[in-house]
Amino acid sequence: MTNEQWQLLLKLIEGKTIRPLPIGFIIDSPWLPSWAGISTLDYFSSDECWFEANKKAVQTFPEVVFLPGFWSEYGMCTEPSAFGAKCSFHRNDLPYADKIIHQPDDIDRLAAPNPQTDGLAPFVLNRLALNRRRIESLGHHIRFAVARGPLNIASFLMGTTEFLMGLRTDTEKIHKLLDMITDYTVRWLELQKKTIDTIDGVFILDDIVGFCGEPDFREFAAPYLKRIFGCLDVRVKFFHNDADGRGCAGHLSSLGVNLFNFSFLHSLEEMKTWTSNQVTLVGNIPPRDVLALGSPDAVRQSVRQALAPLSDKRRILLSCGGGMPDGVSTENIKTFIQAAQEIKQ
Repeated sequence: MTNEQWQLLLKLIEGKTIRPLPIGFIIDSPWLPSWAGISTLDYFSSDECWFEANKKAVQTFPEVVFLPGFWSEYGMCTEPSAFGAKCSFHRNDLPYADKIIHQPDDIDRLAAPNPQTDGLAPFVLNRLALNRRRIESLGHHIRFAVARGPLNIASFLMGTTEFLMGLRTDTEKIHKLLDMITDYTVRWLELQKKTIDTIDGVFILDDIVGFCGEPDFREFAAPYLKRIFGCLDVRVKFFHNDADGRGCAGHLSSLGVNLFNFSFLHSLEEMKTWTSNQVTLVGNIPPRDVLALGSPDAVRQSVRQALAPLSDKRRILLSCGGGMPDGVSTENIKTFIQAAQEIKQ
């Protein structure tokens, strides 16, 4: 992210009017490798392939704020691998982490991992350190410490169905698991910021939050997310949940969240109401059915429809309802940009 883009993001969060309407996309391994013409395995295993794919994106679409920007990641495997999950990698598919908790008592045997040494986290951070100078030579800077959220990590370690059932059947052990994961996540975020002093934001991704109603969100998610979002003194606190957002939306500002990417199933108008217009919204057209599979005309129409009901277009970073999916074409992204620039405030 360039300094100009970072300042734009800060102004957007403050509620300033930005013209033309700003555009941002979450981009990572589901989209970048195939768009850049490389395999997923090359993207994960080669610093050069990873750097060039991200460089191509920022240079092809200079109008777009890419979040978090030069994202060093291994799909969903980074944090589960630190706890001992077996991770399977494929040439042209996303990696997957096997569960390691087969019954609730296994939680008692888990050891707290060290982000400096355990799993894939050291490789994630070292990639950024090794490439930092090249990133900065392009006028970009590493701005975000990034982690999957505690419920998301727990669901990989335990299995999604088993974890969600455990909220009812093994509440005490689930809290023990979430507490351990949160401790690890805090130390992982702190290590990222300590290593890279340009970091001034936290980015947490947790779709499993969307499987919880509001009472479960208050008990099993809010206390842990509050600790995570409060662990660093940073100006941007970005949360991604592109499952159901109704249970969490009204609580985001109290957790410190000031930037939120949510499901395309909720309108910008609804989310402004649910968040009391206190949180900057990242959205909101359908990522797969429109941005990836739709025609340029469908993209243009969807952008217009998303914004049409809004009288107040502040605190909106135009995007899709989730991360950039595989298969989104350059043409559709450029159409999105053009449609956004035509919107009058």
